[in-house]
Amino acid sequence: MEKTKKKPAAKAVETVEKTVETPKVKKDTWEYKDRNYYLVGNKEPLTYTLPSKHNSKYPLVWFDPKRGYERELRYATNQESIFVDEQQGQVTLKHIVFELGHLMVPKEKRNLQEFLDHHPHRALIFEEYDSEVEAVDHVDQLEIELLAMNAASEMEVDFAEAILRVELGSKVSSMSSKELKRDLLLFARNKPELFIDLANDDNVHLRNIAIISVEQRIIKLSGDNRSFSWASNDRKLMTVPFDENPYSAMAAWFKTDEGLEVFNSINKKLK
Repeated sequence: MEKTKKKPAAKAVETVEKTVETPKVKKDTWEYKDRNYYLVGNKEPLTYTLPSKHNSKYPLVWFDPKRGYERELRYATNQESIFVDEQQGQVTLKHIVFELGHLMVPKEKRNLQEFLDHHPHRALIFEEYDSEVEAVDHVDQLEIELLAMNAASEMEVDFAEAILRVELGSKVSSMSSKELKRDLLLFARNKPELFIDLANDDNVHLRNIAIISVEQRIIKLSGDNRSFSWASNDRKLMTVPFDENPYSAMAAWFKTDEGLEVFNSINKKLK
């Protein structure tokens, strides 16, 4: 009787599990919102056209840190990308026009917003309005105004006259103390930075003393603005260095040993 041959046992099939990596999707962090832009320097021309495509006169390129080179920019209304190397087919160009220094771009025009965000003239010619940043700047400005006006309200009349003379000239000589105080407060409010600089400048007061002493004929300035002398006896006090304002030069001279004696003598005559 023929024996039945046994079939060889089937080899176990080795199962290899493959890990399939899910491609990472770049998260879109762009904030969809209406955006407002304005020309820097409070400029408000009737219209201003911003360059919207690259040329030799207005190079519009943006350095891409991931790719390591500059990429050409172009605003095209029928393209999603603002980069020329990603745009395909015919492009529809459109002017970007600021009216009275302002441009409003709705959230639906994301490509225009992105173009303006990458534009090399941003912060030089135009800027995006940011209410939070504007609020911080406004607070800083108000604090400077408050500091200046507090200093102005406590300032003595003589020093107030010295500061206002920089702004108003010889007109201050005929102003009353109330007029001086009023104009000083207005000056501090309208130009707080300049006011604070002048208030901290010792030479402003000394310069004012020199001007008053000439106005009251205690000393006199030569016709060529090159020297000061006593009005009473024509004795020369100092020579004005070449190409310097004579009163600024005398203010600096008052700080020297010789000039301090003259300054004290003038002060006694002014009182």
